[in-house]
Amino acid sequence: MPKGILGKKVGMAQVFNSAGRLVPVTVVEAGPCVVVQIKTEEKDGYNAVQLGLEETKKKTAVNKPLQGHFTRAGLNPQRYLREIRIDAGEQDKYQVGQVLKADLFQEGEKVDVSGKSKGKGFAGVIKRYGFHRGPMSHGSMYHRRSGSLGATDPARVFKGRKLPGRMGGERVTIQGLEVVQVDPEKNLLLLKGAVPGRKGSLLIIKETVKAAKG
Repeated sequence: MPKGILGKKVGMAQVFNSAGRLVPVTVVEAGPCVVVQIKTEEKDGYNAVQLGLEETKKKTAVNKPLQGHFTRAGLNPQRYLREIRIDAGEQDKYQVGQVLKADLFQEGEKVDVSGKSKGKGFAGVIKRYGFHRGPMSHGSMYHRRSGSLGATDPARVFKGRKLPGRMGGERVTIQGLEVVQVDPEKNLLLLKGAVPGRKGSLLIIKETVKAAKG
């Protein structure tokens, strides 16, 4: 069964593994998540399970259509609402109101983590794409600029040309991260390496697709 859960990034830390080596980890507060809706291919065109995270009692936290959506499910409004795709025939393993916690995953499993990367604002090509700078000597007048924009014959700049612009603030997925430790009591997952986003940002943790194919 494809597994998935919502969580929040707590921060980074270091732990010792069984071999005594220091491993950098990201601490993620995973769940508890509640199943809000189960979507089927017959009714919705695809199979998915809709998860909610962080219950809120503020009426202003969700709009009226979402309030009706949660009322039909018999649940309190949730601050975050995301979907996890599942395989056909897996709907019977979920129930509306079911709670998913961090113990959904075990130590040693590989997961894919999706989140929104940190926004860096408007950046030049050196920071944004790692371009090399020009000569820094006097008279060069071309230190940190983008360089040639292409041939003069087309009389335009082709799409995809790497230029200065807004950097970050995009959905990023890191694949194949190892689950180093699981703390079911505190709903914490320790994932090897770094994940996108700032502290407190929303993350989607799913069973890795590469392991399933391999």
